[in-house]
Amino acid sequence: MTPATDEPGSGRTAWFHCHAGTAGDMTLAALIDAGADVDAVVATLAGLHLDGWVLSFERVQRGGITATRALVGIHHHDGHDHAHRPVREIRAMLDGSDLPERVRTRARAVIDALAEVEGHLHDMHPDDVELHEVGALDAIVDIVGTCAALESLGVEHIVCSPISVGRGSVRAAHGVLPNPAPAVVGLAARVGAPLTGMDDPTELATPTGVALMTVLADGFGPLPAMEVTSVGYGAGSRDTPGRPNVVQVVLGRERRAAATPGRPAHVVEANVDDVTPEVLAHTVTRLLEVGAHDAWVTPIVMKKGRPAHTVHALCDAAILDEIVVVMVAETGTLGVRASTVQRWPQRRHESEVHVGGHAVRVKVGDQRIKVEIDDAIAVARRTGMALREVVAEAERRAQAASSANAEATHAS
Repeated sequence: MTPATDEPGSGRTAWFHCHAGTAGDMTLAALIDAGADVDAVVATLAGLHLDGWVLSFERVQRGGITATRALVGIHHHDGHDHAHRPVREIRAMLDGSDLPERVRTRARAVIDALAEVEGHLHDMHPDDVELHEVGALDAIVDIVGTCAALESLGVEHIVCSPISVGRGSVRAAHGVLPNPAPAVVGLAARVGAPLTGMDDPTELATPTGVALMTVLADGFGPLPAMEVTSVGYGAGSRDTPGRPNVVQVVLGRERRAAATPGRPAHVVEANVDDVTPEVLAHTVTRLLEVGAHDAWVTPIVMKKGRPAHTVHALCDAAILDEIVVVMVAETGTLGVRASTVQRWPQRRHESEVHVGGHAVRVKVGDQRIKVEIDDAIAVARRTGMALREVVAEAERRAQAASSANAEATHAS
């Protein structure tokens, strides 16, 4: 382990090298090995109010490299097996926890991604999915513990290498599955994450590990140009001959002026000249409901001077077909086109403030705070305040909370 030298909260970048695959416990262990505060991580996990687990770490050798291994011990006081927790129960646990806001938001996003992919695989609503691996107590500890470790290290920006996966088949809760597992491939397809196959019949990448990377990473690629301040190695359970079975994490401050590689996405478009404004507005709503990152309409002039509109949707490759179906069904268009683009989503997290005794959701980014306008309108109606007053007060409270969190992180 190389100790970190820059201050918490200074906007570190973490690059995860998943050359031997990835798993939840390996990711957590790598961050501990890189200098995350074990006591802070355990204290954060206590905010789940969840009994029956104990977390410890040990130093091991993997392929000649000294690494840290995370061990989650599970015991059930009531004698029942709680491995199969439904998603709604896990979400309720997170929502009712005392976790720091960004830890809760990150962990919730990972769980939601897993539920979405598993629900699609089994033709179920995400709320009804019973996640076998991820419903297990040790996997919940891995996910929340990883988010807590990132917070301990003040990691703002995450980049991941291509993720190595095995071949053949593996045995899972649903029986024998292809390797890489369907959930692993589905998670990668959801954001266009790069996978690289290896001639290894074992499960190199688990759904938990891949979910952490595909949800939390801002991009995928080689090590960014940075001033390296710390490096850690998280060990897997096996010591694989000829290849260190570790996840490597490199921490530092990026000094590159140019933008990092963006995430691939698709822009789907259709020109329509016989659709009412009401239908156009409904189409935009439907496109957002099925998962588009954004949807919008622009006025155009078609042949013979006819006024018309172009309906646009920005989406990931995993839902491209569904977006096309919705666009055709709602507009009645006779043709749809798509192009591949790069997108650079800016770092942000969702928080909640109270105005006039009512909750208002806000999105907090590096450069601005954006109030959820529907919440603000609801508060204005209930309190009699002007909408602009509600928005201003929500922004003020969110800014104060963000500043207080930054000062607390710096002081720690």
